[in-house]
Amino acid sequence: MERPLILVTNDDGITAPGIRNLVSFMNEIGEVVVVAPNSPQSGKGHAITINSTLSYEEVHLEGPQKDFSCSGTPVDCVKMALDKILPRRPDIVVSGINHGANSSINVIYSGTMSAAVEAGVENLPAIGFSLLDFSWEADFTQAKEYIQNIVKRTLENPMPKGVVLNVNIPKLSKEEIKGVKVCKQAHAKWEESFDERVNPHGKKYYWLTGYFNNMDESEDADETALANGYISIVPVKFDLTAYEYMNTLSEVMKFD
Repeated sequence: MERPLILVTNDDGITAPGIRNLVSFMNEIGEVVVVAPNSPQSGKGHAITINSTLSYEEVHLEGPQKDFSCSGTPVDCVKMALDKILPRRPDIVVSGINHGANSSINVIYSGTMSAAVEAGVENLPAIGFSLLDFSWEADFTQAKEYIQNIVKRTLENPMPKGVVLNVNIPKLSKEEIKGVKVCKQAHAKWEESFDERVNPHGKKYYWLTGYFNNMDESEDADETALANGYISIVPVKFDLTAYEYMNTLSEVMKFD
């Protein structure tokens, strides 16, 4: 029986510990091809490269997988992989493991999740994985079995077209993780401001700063699950239509 073809990507860059751990986990499940950015691309969202050229090159890193370093964004990596690199359509696309959370509102800024969503646009099953630990020394192995089982179950149980999974993992030991919960995206946002400074030439410049404001304490929210020691799984769609408002808007916009 042919092993599944797994495309792995991320937004932290091809040499980041998160993706190297994910590659190692996926090598035990299928044939792995990595197409990932050649530099960090965090916060790029669904950006694509249109005003400059793109390139990729094969690099040789530890493991039996094939690794390709791409000059573009995470979404560019998925597009390039599907059009130029992979021998056939992958059976699944996995993105991550991100250094830091992509729960709640973070999903719209996340390069990790945008890569997964781009795969969903192409009607491919896809999962974005994130660990709630920004450290370069983070221990991703604590969630290895959960990550592998989520991928295996997704392969065995096809999702509706266009649906991808946003998986966030609490910073806990394997023994402390209580399990998995399917959740909704929490209602939360960043309260932001710009820290103004002046450079030696007298020109003002700014650093984005702020804090995370979670306004959702409901039991089925991803932030609640994570706070209580569970891995959160949120099914995500790229269709942003507000269907519940369409009929009302149709009445508002009648010009007869």
